[in-house]
Amino acid sequence: MSAGSVVETRSSWLPLFVVMLAQVQLAFNAWNVSITGITEDLGISPTTVGLANTASTFAVSAFLLLGAKITAKIGPVLAFRIGVIIPALAAILIATAQDGSVLFIAQSITGASNAITLPALTIIIAASFQGKQQASAIGYFAASIPLAQVVSLLIAGQFASTIGWRWSFVLLASIGLINFALSFLLKPVPAQKNLIVDWTGGVLAATSIILLSFGMSVMNDWGLLTATSNAPISIGNFSIVPFLFVVAVIFAQLFISRTRKRMAAQQVPLVNLDIVRDPSERATVTVMGLMLFVGTAVSFLMPLYMQVVQGFVGIQVSFAVIPYTISIFVANTLVARLYGRFAPRTIASVSMTVVTIALVWLSFTIANDWGQLSVVIGLIVLGLAQGCVVALVFNSLLTSAPKENAGDVGAIRGLTHNLSGSAGIAVASAFAVGLLTSGAYAAANDSEVFTPEIVEQINFDNVNFFTNAQLEQVLTDRTDATDEQIAYAVDQFTQSRLDALRTTMLVLGGLAALAIVPARRMPGFQKDDLYVGYPESDEKKS
Repeated sequence: MSAGSVVETRSSWLPLFVVMLAQVQLAFNAWNVSITGITEDLGISPTTVGLANTASTFAVSAFLLLGAKITAKIGPVLAFRIGVIIPALAAILIATAQDGSVLFIAQSITGASNAITLPALTIIIAASFQGKQQASAIGYFAASIPLAQVVSLLIAGQFASTIGWRWSFVLLASIGLINFALSFLLKPVPAQKNLIVDWTGGVLAATSIILLSFGMSVMNDWGLLTATSNAPISIGNFSIVPFLFVVAVIFAQLFISRTRKRMAAQQVPLVNLDIVRDPSERATVTVMGLMLFVGTAVSFLMPLYMQVVQGFVGIQVSFAVIPYTISIFVANTLVARLYGRFAPRTIASVSMTVVTIALVWLSFTIANDWGQLSVVIGLIVLGLAQGCVVALVFNSLLTSAPKENAGDVGAIRGLTHNLSGSAGIAVASAFAVGLLTSGAYAAANDSEVFTPEIVEQINFDNVNFFTNAQLEQVLTDRTDATDEQIAYAVDQFTQSRLDALRTTMLVLGGLAALAIVPARRMPGFQKDDLYVGYPESDEKKS
């Protein structure tokens, strides 16, 4: 169907504004720049703060598929209201917390409520917009995530440095209350009250996802194969992480088998697998997963290096990553203008090629100066390409699915985002630390400055991205190293850290290159066809 054969009615942009503000609330992250304040105020360790933060990710990932069906059953607008008011109340709990246990409880509640909010946002967009306006709305919706990241970094970083970290969560609660009030301006979307929810399938899926997510989160500390000294439990000398992954796969297979049986029996499944039945649809999900894996890994490594290695404070980190985050936002909002000229497979393959080039460029140019022009250019190019892919793949999935499956599309998008992001952080950090360990060990053994006795006193099992001051303190307290040897170690460790970061960026570029192949298998829409669903072939119909 060509654009000239139909007259497209444009709808009010109000639903998009409400949905975007809700996404800003969900993506607002004050934790990364509030760690110091929280640890000092509540008397807990940074690791505990990190675990509390991930509690939300575990909960939303575990219940997202189930949440999509609950959203459809109670109605997306009601689900929206529940999904914004509960995190607002949880934010108040965090803002008034007096001990660390409250953080875990509040974040778990937030994650569980987000499991119904994310599908609701997708359904509201699908029901509120059509055609080109829907494509633009999806781009703006995707852009609200980097927008929230920029806003949260700047505001939370400033609050943490001035009036205190608690005020960031007061602001977050206020946004939630505003979203709750705005929800009454949304047009009602009919609920599927007679929908039967597959609770057994939900338990199978949740168990698999929790085991997988937990395994990835502890992989660094507990060890991937061999148990480390930090592992609280092990099987002989082996880490339990591989066993967690195996059990997760078993539960995933049970869930998929049950879902297929329900679909064959004409029963409502927890998630409609027909969404990814076509090879082009599976290719779209693959590209989404690889891009989010790479993008999340980069987004994690940069602030880590800036804060831990270079000693940047929250607001400095915020300004350093702004070029990258803003470029993602710009690409999310503008990529829809390319849909009428180029096929999704063309946009995706070119974008993934650019991502690969940008990461390779950064791996050779990145240094300790994040304001260096070559680094800034690399980050901007990377962000533009990444933003194009993220918005495109979501739009491709949503336009290919019937409206009644919009919630399932939102669930799959959210699940892919969380699992790929968790995997990206876990694998990239483990790889970078492994490179750092091997580099430090080789430098120490090959050195003529270090004696064998000093090398034996260094615990290479706990090498991490320490600051120079921390390294000096460790060597002073735990070894007999002289001042000359400590100075030499600091110089070598500084270079090893930079080499580890550069090599990890290069490997991430290689993974991005792998996504070019499935990108070429994405839909090949002709001009004006994107907005009416998948065509039967890539050739223009006569």
